Amino acid sequence: MSDLGPDLPGDEALAAEHALGVLTAHERAAAETRMARDPSFAAEVDAWRLRLAPLAEEVEAVEPPAGLWARIERRLAVNDNAAGVRRRLRFWRGASLAGVAMSAACMAGLIVMASHPPQVIVQRPPMAPMMNARLMGASGQPMFLAAYDPERKAILVAALSEPRIDPDHSHELWLIPADGRPRSLGMIDSETPQAMPMSEP
Repeated sequence: MSDLGPDLPGDEALAAEHALGVLTAHERAAAETRMARDPSFAAEVDAWRLRLAPLAEEVEAVEPPAGLWARIERRLAVNDNAAGVRRRLRFWRGASLAGVAMSAACMAGLIVMASHPPQVIVQRPPMAPMMNARLMGASGQPMFLAAYDPERKAILVAALSEPRIDPDHSHELWLIPADGRPRSLGMIDSETPQAMPMSEP
């Protein structure tokens, strides 16, 4: 702050210095903030501006030389790197456009993937070959077809000729394991195919 004399109190001196425009940038910002909050301080600054206004009217306006602004602009450090600034600006514009394009491509890819989910191919293990046999009757004609189903561990039996093939006899399926002792798997229904489980002995 400049010294306006010993007779001005602190607030009045600050108001006068603000009206004259001799405060530093920091002091000026603080004074403007105080004016917004303190109406009496704002009135003090306005009073000093009115008091000092006649001084400005007494001074004649001076026209600056024609090339002054061009010389000032050339001396400013910000203009020394104008080409570099433009180059960096072009780079960042290009980078932002590339980023937008990549984002759009990613979104399009996600939409396509969401609308066409990948097909999951489940490969089942190959089925073991089914062992089968034709069960012949006394006349030499095949009466039943028997097939072993390894997944169910059962023998599937189906009649090959008309039901009631032999009305005088019931038919039973027997298994002869490695120990040589025959085991009954149950009676065969000549009318409907059936699965006969091979239970453990």
